Amino acid sequence: MEVWHLTPPRLDGIGALAADTEAWGFDGLALTDSQNQSPDTYIALTLAARETSTLKLGPGVTNALTRHPAVTAGAIASLQEISGGRAMLGIGRGDSSLFNIGHKPVGLAPFEAYLRDLQIYLSGGTLDANGYDSTLKWLPNMTQAKVPVDVAATGPKVIAIGARHAERVTFSVGASEERVQWALAHVRETLGPEAALPEMGLYLNVCVDDDIDRAAEMARGWVGIFAHFTGMPGAPRDRVRQDDHHTFDRLGDYDKQRHGRPDAAHAQALPLEFIQRFAIVGPPEACVERLNALCGLGVQRLFLTFPRQDQFGDAARAVTERFAREVLSQIK
Repeated sequence: MEVWHLTPPRLDGIGALAADTEAWGFDGLALTDSQNQSPDTYIALTLAARETSTLKLGPGVTNALTRHPAVTAGAIASLQEISGGRAMLGIGRGDSSLFNIGHKPVGLAPFEAYLRDLQIYLSGGTLDANGYDSTLKWLPNMTQAKVPVDVAATGPKVIAIGARHAERVTFSVGASEERVQWALAHVRETLGPEAALPEMGLYLNVCVDDDIDRAAEMARGWVGIFAHFTGMPGAPRDRVRQDDHHTFDRLGDYDKQRHGRPDAAHAQALPLEFIQRFAIVGPPEACVERLNALCGLGVQRLFLTFPRQDQFGDAARAVTERFAREVLSQIK
């Protein structure tokens, strides 16, 4: 079981954060990729690689629009070489990275085509680019293995695309065991009983605090982001509880100007009971129990968000440290 710390990139102090994440016992550090919200992800990841020796690194997640697949492949393959083989590429259809430049998430067919081209580049292959043989000509001189691609998925169609074209699929469906079981089963159904399965993981929002109300408030901003993927107009709602549909409906009216903020109207509209179900919040022993139950379903990797230090100051760091001290060793 790998456990990753997922957080927005920053330039000031990113090396120290990466070193702390490694020292705390996390396996990886994933940085969001949203150019209008945060500094450049690949520069921050490179700085993080310089200050660590075992910590795995990658975007969580990049998208299939803001960079040509050759540019994305070149960036992550460079990080793979610099880090000594510790890179992974998380990729999805795009959310804040795209609505901040006036675009909707990438369509299913273009997303699948992007993944095909991306894998060709990362594998050292050649593709026909309008009659030109396009390849990363410098890649054969590198010493590290191919970078694994990890597709972030919520709905069945993106899960299926990830299963067909990536080494890993990570589900953003919240902490409901029923929804996670459905997502895992959908990968198996897509590929058939004899096929080799990709590694599978979960994106989860976590806050360890003895006061569950306070824990929920500190997780509220992140929950708004991740639950929003199911609440988007037209998004599939496989295995969603009947009494949660109204909450997801309200998330369709998403305040993009206050993306990720706990005081945004869409985040404030989330009932406490919903946050308790969708996220992992509360005392350490309760978090251990729920995380171990999810791990027991057959996932190999967790990407965990914690309260943000730019929103909650020292209290956010204390929550992350407490998770590392009282929870992390019991789920690995």
